[in-house]
Amino acid sequence: MIKHFHSQKNCFFDHHPDVNEKSIFYLTVSFVINMLLSIIEFVGGILAGSIALIGDALHNTSDALSILVAIIAFKIGRKKASTKYTYGYKRAEVIGGFVNLILLFISGIYLLFDGILRLIAPQQIDGRMILWISLLALIIDALTAQISHKDAKHNTNMKMVFIHNLADAFGSLGAILSGLLILYCNIYWADGVIALFIAFYMIFQAAISFPKTIDILMNAAPENIDILAIKNTLCQLKGVKGIHHIHLWRINEYDVSLECHIEADDLQLTSVIRNVLYEKFNIKHCTIQLEDKNCCQHCHL
Repeated sequence: MIKHFHSQKNCFFDHHPDVNEKSIFYLTVSFVINMLLSIIEFVGGILAGSIALIGDALHNTSDALSILVAIIAFKIGRKKASTKYTYGYKRAEVIGGFVNLILLFISGIYLLFDGILRLIAPQQIDGRMILWISLLALIIDALTAQISHKDAKHNTNMKMVFIHNLADAFGSLGAILSGLLILYCNIYWADGVIALFIAFYMIFQAAISFPKTIDILMNAAPENIDILAIKNTLCQLKGVKGIHHIHLWRINEYDVSLECHIEADDLQLTSVIRNVLYEKFNIKHCTIQLEDKNCCQHCHL
């Protein structure tokens, strides 16, 4: 007997409750503003000859693309499951995030090499232009961070948008420092140093985010849920004789799925098991196969 269910409180195939039209609108505003800022910084960086400003533009562009991916993912995630995509479209967000991480890493490597070249051979730079564009960038970064701050309290994607915009603001402060050092002290190598700091930050952010994304794509069990604890908890339930073939994975960063085979005398235990999994482990979606004897000789997973 196979039972498949999900919590009535939070249906697995529904979109995430915190993601509403207002949140998507805020994300759209943030995307447009960040893309405009990236264009201004990139053009200004070329005209001023500043690799730090170009680096901040690259970082800002990767953040804007991440916001765009989040918008698209939220829209796609609202689509209902189909006969082909039986789990729905939740993983689109993870795939998009993986692509953005690769782009962020490549941009960081490019900026790293350019920053080193600028340290080896400093170039004449228009510090005044860097200063004014960086001041504009700081204002825009602060505004977009404020836009996402409210929803960041209860939505992970909005929280990431807020953190990235806050980091961009610090990057703009670095570019302002570079402009001041160039303008008043003629320290042209400061541009390369600031670029290296931005590059290291981009590479670091990509590196620390890769493992979690790979784990989701590889159907790894969530780190915060102990499979042995699940097994021990279910084995303590009255009527349960054993549990095997436990598979635990994430569909996206929110939703955890579980499937398992349970040996039991009472084939009506699914309701009890469902409540235990939801209340103790926050697992909202699971498939349980109840058996009156162990099926290991027929199963290969």
